[in-house]
Amino acid sequence: MGKYFGTDGIRGVANAELDTHLAYRAGVAAAYVLTRAAGHRAVFYIGRDTRISGDMLECALAAGLCAAGADVISLGVLPTPAVALLTARHNVDAGVVISASHNPFEHNGIKIFGSEGYKLTDEQEALIEQYIDAPPQDALRVGGDIGRVTHLERQCAQEYIDHIVSSAPCSLSGVRVLADCANGAASATAREVFAQLGADAHIICDEPNGVNINVGCGSTHLDRLCALMRDGDYDVGVAFDGDADRCLLVDETGEPIHGDRVIGVLAHAMQQRNRLAGGVVATVVSNLGLRVFCEQHGMGFAATKVGDRYVLEEMRRSGCNVGGEQSGHVILSDYATTGDGQLTAIHALALMRESGKKAGELFAAVPIYPQTTINVPVPNAVKASVTELEIVKSVIAQISEVFGTRGRILIRPSGTEALVRVMVEGEDMEAVSHWASIAAEAIRAAV
Repeated sequence: MGKYFGTDGIRGVANAELDTHLAYRAGVAAAYVLTRAAGHRAVFYIGRDTRISGDMLECALAAGLCAAGADVISLGVLPTPAVALLTARHNVDAGVVISASHNPFEHNGIKIFGSEGYKLTDEQEALIEQYIDAPPQDALRVGGDIGRVTHLERQCAQEYIDHIVSSAPCSLSGVRVLADCANGAASATAREVFAQLGADAHIICDEPNGVNINVGCGSTHLDRLCALMRDGDYDVGVAFDGDADRCLLVDETGEPIHGDRVIGVLAHAMQQRNRLAGGVVATVVSNLGLRVFCEQHGMGFAATKVGDRYVLEEMRRSGCNVGGEQSGHVILSDYATTGDGQLTAIHALALMRESGKKAGELFAAVPIYPQTTINVPVPNAVKASVTELEIVKSVIAQISEVFGTRGRILIRPSGTEALVRVMVEGEDMEAVSHWASIAAEAIRAAV
């Protein structure tokens, strides 16, 4: 990670780590880096979620883009995948989303998509960072070369809604769904998506006020949705995050459905229709059960570093069209260039309707192995090489021998903190916890 860009754009507390000065400079730098070779007056889309700081940061970012000669089209409140879709579809130079996803409302972020709707590469972000701190002398424009800002809001929201609806393999008529919009970007689109598909949908947490995004709701706070599912008469619950690029499901009994189960079942359904390309791409922390399920059904499986951007990079490299993370980021690249919570939801609900199975039964087809993670404090200077220490290598070998192919240990350094994460996974929770503790203690003793 760089000075400003993390795993998902520039993030920070609004008006503290991420203030209007940084947003302005990021706008100037992004316009300069992404449009130097364009040979025309560049156009940037900007969308945002519902945070109170969104307007402020959008104005500052747009000012920077315009100062560097780019025209800006404001899309208003819109899900992240909608901005990515529209950027690629309308052949603009870049799309920007102002959002901090599932984080509290005090936080915000800036993430940028290139002209094809994909997140920027590490190299592009590094170059933008360079110019944030040291703007080139020829970056700013004067006179008639200064950019303009226009607004194109409801029309673009409707185009995204129509795209999601058109991708559905069947009507959702008769499916009773309880949908939690996290008081975020899905509030602008989800109600109409479900209505057009004929679902019997009850929508909650779709009244954003700038400070209630992700507060006790959404994909990172499932308790309320689970309780309402237990007390109500619904077939499935759906929870989006703040910018609606992911979703998690809750079954008819009020139990959360593991995100890896959704990935596996969607992929298997595509395989049965001869529409699966290459197999499934997940991450190194994806549950072992997903890998086993893929092997049992003859589907390829690849694991990347944690982060949906790395999943997508591998999907593009290997030609796969399904991938994701257990947190609810699911990428269906036949329809989207990034994770899309509403797209995931309607395809999952369509499988329920077509199969006639309840959510709990349908998604239980993918086994979930017990898994535990222990964070162990380790100095930054040595955390990347902890697995090379003899005592740690010895414990890894022991665990590999004990579990064989039915379990594993994964030790990885945190990208932001002075610690390593020790994950152990296997068929028996007691054994998993036991060996995770042994591994964690070995690391403490070694450092």
